[in-house]
Parts: sequence; structure tokens; C-alpha cells
Amino acid sequence: MRRFCLVPAAVLLFSLNAYASDTETTPVQGDASAEAIAAAAQEGKLPLQELRNFTEIFERIRSAYVEEVDDETLFEYAINGMLNSLDPHSAYLQPDDYDDLQEHTSGKFGGLGIEVGMEDGLIRVVTPIDDTPAQKAGIQAGDLIVTLDGEAVMGMSLTDAIERMRGEPGTTIELEVRREGEKELLSFELERAEIKVASVRTEMMADDIGYVRITQFQANTGRELNGALLDWQQGDIRGLILDLRNNPGGVLDAAVEVADAFIDDGLIVYTEGRAPNSRLRYSATQRTVARELPLVVLVNGGSASASEIVAGALQDHQRAVIVGTQSFGKGSVQSVLPISEEKAIKLTTARYFTPQGRSIQAQGIKPDIWIEQSEVTPYKQRYFKEADLPGHLSNPEGEEDGKEVSKNSTSELLKRDFQLYEAHTLLRGLNILRPTTAAAETDSNSNGE
Repeated sequence: MRRFCLVPAAVLLFSLNAYASDTETTPVQGDASAEAIAAAAQEGKLPLQELRNFTEIFERIRSAYVEEVDDETLFEYAINGMLNSLDPHSAYLQPDDYDDLQEHTSGKFGGLGIEVGMEDGLIRVVTPIDDTPAQKAGIQAGDLIVTLDGEAVMGMSLTDAIERMRGEPGTTIELEVRREGEKELLSFELERAEIKVASVRTEMMADDIGYVRITQFQANTGRELNGALLDWQQGDIRGLILDLRNNPGGVLDAAVEVADAFIDDGLIVYTEGRAPNSRLRYSATQRTVARELPLVVLVNGGSASASEIVAGALQDHQRAVIVGTQSFGKGSVQSVLPISEEKAIKLTTARYFTPQGRSIQAQGIKPDIWIEQSEVTPYKQRYFKEADLPGHLSNPEGEEDGKEVSKNSTSELLKRDFQLYEAHTLLRGLNILRPTTAAAETDSNSNGE
């Protein structure tokens, strides 16, 4: 069985109707006939009176509803209502939905490029995906979508809203958004496009500090990360920033591989549920490529599911400093259970736990160092120095008078991103202390002999 730990919200694809997390496929157990249901009810396994109520309501709708609705549609409504009432992630998958779910993990799909969920009758943006129409237009995590092409979202199901946002590449849709801190609704016109998500992006920053941005956990994410780390280790890398902000999740095995790149022993994540096959454990291996590299992990409210698994494992093993704001809190497992050759249900079957037994669900990962996002705005101030004074003494080492100490180069990315700037500063500080610490340990060992 292939397991996924996908996005914590429905993705606006041409045909994706999945708000998925960890999923597995379970064989069909057989059809339950009307006789079997009646027999089970008589044995007390099913509530007979509630079944009678359902039958009565079903018949009343068939005979008295203002418009005629066929039986198949009514049963689909009933199934959808039953699953949607359980939690935001359980769902009834129509014939194309599972194929679309698989397509999403490949990193190529069509749509607007936002992860969304339902909240108080409105569509909540969990996160825009990097380099997509939504992200480029300025849609932000936390935005509430109020209208779609002028029609109010209130009263729509999540599925209906997603259907309205789908369309061919090049077609447009207008969204009105309510954003915290804004008095008026914000209007956006988005052009649908084919979305290609690059899973791993890398950059070598100042002071030999590597930067890895994982936008989504895909099948090749672990391999791409390990390749980048091995390339950097051929030179001189002194620390790593792993950016998981606004990462909605992805393939579970990829999350385990990413954690395994930094942890060489012990548990990474485990799941617990009522069914025996929902209790699984994932442990680190000896394939670790960066077991001692200083590591800072960035998270925020858009970091969910697989991102939280990685951050939680690294935090519990004290392998990394977690920096940013509290993560999303998507810690449940969904299993895809086929009910026919064409249809299936996606059912929440377990919860994720970090190595130390912390549940991620509705709690998320709390950072070790809490830093809100903002821009880096240096305060410019002119100071007079000794070298500015007339007749000052010269430096005996021959340094040129008035020469300023060289500053560490700050890339545009660091200037725009305060959380990243702070993570970079933290790693620089750790690197400054490392030679001193090593020298102190050497002196201590020498004195003891």
C-alpha cells in the first residue's frame, strides 16, 4: 500500500476534490445487502429505529420535495452528508477523485494554486502555493474567500466552491476576500493555469549557510534534498536552514526521508487508530547524510501535515532549532477505502504522534523561538569614530584610517524575509561559537591527562 500525507485542504485543481492527508487503499470487503443490514439491525448491531427514520425521510423527499430528485442522487447526498459531518477530511470520492489525488503528489496539476478549507461557511485559504496565480496575485494564508464571480460562498459546500473555481488554463475568475486588518473586501481576478510545483529549491547564502525550501513533499523530495546536501558537503557548508513555511504536506515517505537525512537513530513518527493496520511506526536509518550539520527549521501557520511530522521529529530529537510561528495542526490520517471499482470513501482512521508522543492534531508544532514575519528594515544612523577626529593616532597594524569594518553580505531574500534573516543570524552565531567550544574542549582534555 502506498501511503500519503497530503495537503491539509482541498486543492483547486481541474478535477481534484480531495482534502487529503495520509491515505492508503484498502481492498473492498464485499457489498452489504439489504438483508444483511436488516439482520444486523435485528441483532442490535445497527439502530433499527434510526434506519426506519432514514427510510421515512428518504421517501418524504422523493414524494414531496419541490423538484424531483432521483434515488441515486439522494443516496450520494446522504453519503456525502454522513462523511462531511465526521470531520473536514473525510469525503466521498467520485470516480476521478483518486486519480486526481495521485496526480497532485506528482507535482503537476491545473488550477489556481491555493490550499483551502471550510470555516464558518466560508472558504479559508490555508496557503497559496509558490509561483502560482494565487500567490502572484497576492492571496495570503488566512484569507477568507467570500464570493466567487460575484456569487456568495456562504451556503456552498466545499466541493461546490471548488467546482466553481476549476476551469481551463487561461480562463479567469474573480474572488472577493476578507482579510484580517482590512476594513473592506479585497478583490482579485485570477487566471487559471497549469500548476507545476518544484518540490525542493536550494541556495547557498552568505557565510556558507545553505538554504533549502521544500514547497511540498513529493515522491522525489528526499532524493533531491540528499543530493543537494551531498553536493554542498563537497565544499564548505557550515549550517542549513530548512524552510517548511506554507508547506501543506505531501507524500508521507518523503517526509520520513527528509527527517532521516538529519536523524540517524530512533523514531520519526507513529500513528494510532482503532484498526490494527492503522498503527504504524517509522524510524530513522543509517542513511543519514547530515547528522551533525547545524540546522534551523522555519515553520508557520501554513506548515501542515508532513511538514509538522518533520519539524516535530527534529524537535523531539533536539536535532534542530524550530523558528517561526505555530504550525497548522493537521495530525490525522486518512485512508482511501474502495467501495466499488469506481468509487471510494476517504475516512479518517488514525492520528499522528511525534517521537515523544505529542499529538499534532489541532495543536501543531510550537517553535522553539517564536518570530513573527516582517521585513528587515535597518535603522540608518551616522556615528563619528575615532578615525574622524583630527590628529588621531594611527593604527600600529597599518590599517587605513577611517576604513569601516566589512559587513556580511545580505541577499535580497534576507532583506525581505525577517524570519529567514533571524534563522540565518542564529546559524552565524552558532558557527562563531563552535571553534571556541572546540578549543575549550581540547584544553580541558589536555589538562586532565
